[in-house]
Amino acid sequence: MGNKDITFITGNQKKADYLNKYLGFPVKHIKLELDEIQSLDLKDIVEHKVRQAYDKIRTPVIVEDVSLEFEALKGLPGPFIRFFVDSVPFETICSMVNGKTRRATAKCVFGYYDGETLKLLEGSLGGEIAETPMGENGYGWDKLFIPDGYKVTRAQLSEEDDQKTYVQIKPFAALKEFLTYR
Repeated sequence: MGNKDITFITGNQKKADYLNKYLGFPVKHIKLELDEIQSLDLKDIVEHKVRQAYDKIRTPVIVEDVSLEFEALKGLPGPFIRFFVDSVPFETICSMVNGKTRRATAKCVFGYYDGETLKLLEGSLGGEIAETPMGENGYGWDKLFIPDGYKVTRAQLSEEDDQKTYVQIKPFAALKEFLTYR
């Protein structure tokens, strides 16, 4: 089976472009409404989504999901970060850890499923939650997260440093290796 038979489930063209760029071969993508189970375990969420996506289109699929885990909040908001970003001002999210440790971990899990083989690949990057949101680049929670080794948020990084941190959070290399040798 060729790589052209894999479908990446996303409605985000930029995410699809990034995936194709990092894999080095084109992967189709489609937007598909999937139920997202409530769990703090990102791998459980991705496994549910990738199996559901496969059941809907019956061809090999890739899905991804991300989390931003605040150490002071015992891992919350975790996978629920996108609901926070959509509903809560960034200043409020930053202030949730005032007076506590600002340590956080950004994670991404890619899931692949072809009806038989299930593969979950996780990337992560440690860092801190900024005291106030900063920067104009990036998307999602990039204005809140200062990666380890930097003094600025992901939204303030140079393009080169943005790429360096992006590939730590998103396990593109592991996904490419798996897809190449599966």
